[in-house]
Amino acid sequence: MIISTKKGTPAAELERIIREFESKGLSVTMIRGTDYNVFGLVGDTTILDEKQIRANPYVDNVQRVSEPYKKANRLFHEADSVIDVAGVKVGGSEPIAVIGGPCSVEGENIVDIARTVKNAGACMLRGGAYKPRTSPYAFQGLGTEGIMDLVKAREATGLPIVSELMSEDKIDEFEEYVDLVQIGARNMQNFHLLKAVGRMKKPVLLKRGLANTIEEWIMSAEYIMSEGNENVILCERGIRTFEKYTRNTLDLSVVPIVKEKTHLPIIIDPSHATGNWRYVESMSLAAVAAGADGLIIEVHPCPECAWSDGAQSLKPERFAEVVRKARAIAHVVGREMR
Repeated sequence: MIISTKKGTPAAELERIIREFESKGLSVTMIRGTDYNVFGLVGDTTILDEKQIRANPYVDNVQRVSEPYKKANRLFHEADSVIDVAGVKVGGSEPIAVIGGPCSVEGENIVDIARTVKNAGACMLRGGAYKPRTSPYAFQGLGTEGIMDLVKAREATGLPIVSELMSEDKIDEFEEYVDLVQIGARNMQNFHLLKAVGRMKKPVLLKRGLANTIEEWIMSAEYIMSEGNENVILCERGIRTFEKYTRNTLDLSVVPIVKEKTHLPIIIDPSHATGNWRYVESMSLAAVAAGADGLIIEVHPCPECAWSDGAQSLKPERFAEVVRKARAIAHVVGREMR
């Protein structure tokens, strides 16, 4: 971090600033100029509040040299992280992972859906047992019953299961039964929940918030990792913009940015991003071409009868076609797909 002070800053104030930073365990180098004095801080500057520093009337500018996140930062972890989800490895040079399944678990038919997506090439099964819905009158999920239906599907197919955790009181249930714990867009900045998830033993799929910056998203991953759980997979699911032709705007530029800034795997959710099954295929192929480590796609045998998000769900035969084409794109960019 670099801090410059205004012209005429008293020497006593400069010494006080130095002592304050050194008391926090930081190494301070000061360059005295004719008009400005510049401090160079070396150490864990994540403990510093930039706004508080700027509140000092003698401070002219504050600039971070490195990002505020440490555990997720590629500078401190050069190798790509590979996250093991019940034997399925995601990230690095591992084959691209495909996660398929319905938006909501609707009962034991999830077993048949699991068999279908597995035959099409999926290596994990997704399904919502607890559903965060915009309307309080919309279907909220089957809860524990839905989780147990997912367990039956895993027993029948061997597919690891992915489901969304919405509250701390369900952590024990998810720790016992779910293989990849999803934190949805609406909870991306639920910091209390993130800390609790950071104490879990299961890997975490962290979705980007509805209107959050990339840095805010990575900082949410940092919350989880700072509590000891470094098995985090990032998921881009589109952000809210002024555009109305799609449900959200899929930001595929995050793939190379996340890979440059962090060592964490990143997967793409084209279903929530577009909100329309017609666009899921093209965005899936684009995501693979961009370098994504995986896809999470909603699949339902009868989308028009789905209990939630049928409009963005692929029918099984279309899902199989998307996986087939994505496998070809993966080959072109030097990757494999499971």
